[in-house]
Amino acid sequence: MDLTKTLKVSAAGMEAQNARMRTIAENLANADSLGDAPGADPYRRKMVTFKNVLDKTTGVQLVRPDRVVRDQSEFQKRFDPNHPGADADGYVLAPNVNSLIEVMDMRQAQRSYEANLNVIEAAKTMLLRTIDLLRG
Repeated sequence: MDLTKTLKVSAAGMEAQNARMRTIAENLANADSLGDAPGADPYRRKMVTFKNVLDKTTGVQLVRPDRVVRDQSEFQKRFDPNHPGADADGYVLAPNVNSLIEVMDMRQAQRSYEANLNVIEAAKTMLLRTIDLLRG
């Protein structure tokens, strides 16, 4: 694989992980967003799916964000009888966001992003050394 293809694949990986990190940040920001009326749904966790796309100009498979899907797992219940969204028993539906899982997912996305960045830096170094060899 030539270096331009390597750069394109790594850049696509960085773009995909960036979309994933933005979605995780949205989940964390809304982890405490409760419904405002009895029976109203709170914020529902989102997840990014990915797909492989053939880049016709280079002939390589690239990863791309596909869709943002909502996690259909059960909402949590919190006892808060003073909340306007509480039911007759005093429970409020809470988002299905687990902050610990979100932070772990973000760390994984960050590491994948950094790995792709390292590949780009290595390819850049190889290109610069090739140019130096051609000059010398």
